[in-house]
Parts: sequence; structure tokens; C-alpha cells
Amino acid sequence: MEMAKKIRGHGEGSIFQRSNGTWRTQLTMNGERISYSAKTKSECIDWLTTMQFRLNRRFDYQGGKTSLKTYIEQWLENHKVSIRSKTYHRYKGLSEKYIIPRLGDTDLNDLHPQNIEWFYADLLADGVGIRSVRLCHSILHCALKKAVTYGWITRNPAHGVTLPKYKPAEMQVWNDGQVSLFLAAAESSHYKALYHIAITTGMRQGEIIGLQWSDLDWNRGAIQIQRQIQRVRGQGWSFVEPKTRKGRRKIILGEGSLHALRFHKVQQRITIEVAGVRWQDHDLIFPNSLGKPLDPSNLRLNFTRLLVEADLPKIRFHDLRHTAASLMLNNGIPLIVVSRILGHAKPSITLDLYGHLYHEMLGEAAKIMDELVTSIKAELPRNEILDDKLHQTAPICTRKCKPD
Repeated sequence: MEMAKKIRGHGEGSIFQRSNGTWRTQLTMNGERISYSAKTKSECIDWLTTMQFRLNRRFDYQGGKTSLKTYIEQWLENHKVSIRSKTYHRYKGLSEKYIIPRLGDTDLNDLHPQNIEWFYADLLADGVGIRSVRLCHSILHCALKKAVTYGWITRNPAHGVTLPKYKPAEMQVWNDGQVSLFLAAAESSHYKALYHIAITTGMRQGEIIGLQWSDLDWNRGAIQIQRQIQRVRGQGWSFVEPKTRKGRRKIILGEGSLHALRFHKVQQRITIEVAGVRWQDHDLIFPNSLGKPLDPSNLRLNFTRLLVEADLPKIRFHDLRHTAASLMLNNGIPLIVVSRILGHAKPSITLDLYGHLYHEMLGEAAKIMDELVTSIKAELPRNEILDDKLHQTAPICTRKCKPD
């Protein structure tokens, strides 16, 4: 039975799942409610985006006289329904800062691959980072691909252009001794349980800050990750769902982690008493001193101070995630298990990130296999070994030999 929905205004749409598992989207056009059903939510989003674009566009495309500025602005508005708020604001900011000022006056039909390549070259010459340039390309490629779908242009001019190569920041990981030094330094920190969870599970910073006590199953020693904190420009900090289905995951905690959380819960009760009426209960495991979501910048300051105290190499908080992954893999935890713990969409992502560790483990693997085979061979009776050797080396006569 479908739930009743409130009547929406002209051009507003809704998407919901029906009891049979299919998805339906509805849109009001000129006072009439039209519907579309599909097997997946993404199909409904595509249909709704297309219909809203056609309904809301405030320009006449006849003769190809639509500027990229007009098109990008409308595409962003209609694309908002299918992307995260943070992604939308990032796309909008890059479009307004780089794309529209330099390419905005160009008609869609006059936009060619060389224009776009020159645009990227100009950005790089002006000192814009490679990552920002590649994000501009993602925006242009996605927007112009939709323009092809609409029939506004016959081909995507952003397709096949040469992009500057992006080299991500090199990850820094700690060894066992450095991890021990850090955890010892963190013993006196209010965030020591947080750091323990970060290193033993490899959770992202936003996931840790978003944890609630209701996510924790004390009996089974498991914690459910189903939200993360994210900063949206103009809206402050807010909780959002993980990007992928694999991001919503359950992690089994060790007894050391559970002990750290029990102690942390006792300490939190004291913090609540001190805060009194100022405490805002959000059920967060790691809130600030008043119960509100912890500001990542404050955590970063505390983390940096501990690095100095422990005389450890300066790394990012996110490198604790890389450290956790390397410790797991170096201690023989299968890659597919590590991938699930980290919440990667597929194991190939884990392999791409940490495949270099396997090269370091090849020598150890060869040593283990050599010892294994040697021990098996040593257990065989001596005569069987000799018989096997004679069987392999003795010549085999396949024809009748003449006597000398």
C-alpha cells in the first residue's frame, strides 16, 4: 500500500519506493500530476531531472544560441536533486569561480575540445591546482553529456580532451613502534578512545565523529557505521549517509576497543554533569564538551599536539586510516576483509591504494612457501624420495633395442 504524499507545487517532484520494491517519481506540470515508475531509484532520478530541466528552462535553444553560462546554471539547479549538498555547492563554487567567467559567453554549439583544453591550460598557468582543474572537467563533462541527451548538441566537446595528471598526496603510515608511542602519548587525552578506534578500525574521521551510542551493540561487540559528519558551505556541519552501500557497515571491535569505550562512557557522564543544562544530547559517542558534534579542527589541533609530544613524524589524521590498513595487511588479514572493514565500494579500490604492500610481502611469502615445501619433503621416507628421483631421471626406452 502506497503512503499518501502531500500535494506539491508546480515543477516539484517526489521519489519514493513502493511496497513491491519498485520506485516511483511524480511531478506536477500545469496542475496535472504525472508519474513514472522504474526498477531503480537512479532511473527515477534521471527521469525527474530531465522533466524538471525541460519544465524549468528559461531559454529558447532554437538555433543553438544558448550560452554555456545559462546552460550550466540550469543544469546545476536541476542536478541538485541527484547529488549530495556538499557536492552541489562544490560544483556551483567551481562553476562560478572558473568555468563561467572564462567560458560562460560561449554558445554551446561553438564549444570545441580545443577551447576546453586551452581553458585548462589557462587555469594551470594562473596557479589553479590540478585537482581543481580535474574537478572543472568533471563538471563540464557531466553537464555536456546531459546536453547531448537533451539533443542540444550532437557530441560532448569535453570528451577525449587531455587532462593534467593528478598525483595524490603520498600516504604516510606508522610502524608498530610509532603506533605504541602515539597511543602512550594519547593516554592523558580526552580523545584517547577516539584515537584507539581510529587506529584499530581505520574509520574515517567523519564516521568516528558521527558515531552514536545506539550504534554500539555491547553484547556482540559490534558497531554500526551509518552516518558521517560533513561540512556544507553556508549550512555548517551536518550528518549525511555514507556515499556507497558498502560504506554502511558493521565492524567487530576487539576487547581493547570495548574497554576504551566503557571507560570513555564513564568519563562522558562526568562531562554531562559539569555541563548541566547546557548539555545538548545527540547520543554522540565523541561530542564536544556540550554534547554537540565535535569540530574536526579542534580534533586536528589535539592530534598535532600529541605528535609533537611523542616526537613522531607529522601526518594527517586520515593517515591513521592508512596505518590501520597497512597493519591489517602486514599481519595477514585478507584483502577482502580489510576492504569491508574500511568500507570501500569494491576490493579493487583497496588493492589500488595498498597494493604496494604486497610487493613488500612477496619475499616473506616466498620464505614461508619454501619452508612449507621443505618440511613436507622432509616427512617423506627416504626410499620414496630416491624412487621418485630415479623415476624422473632414468631414460625410458620406447623401442626394442638391438644387442651390442
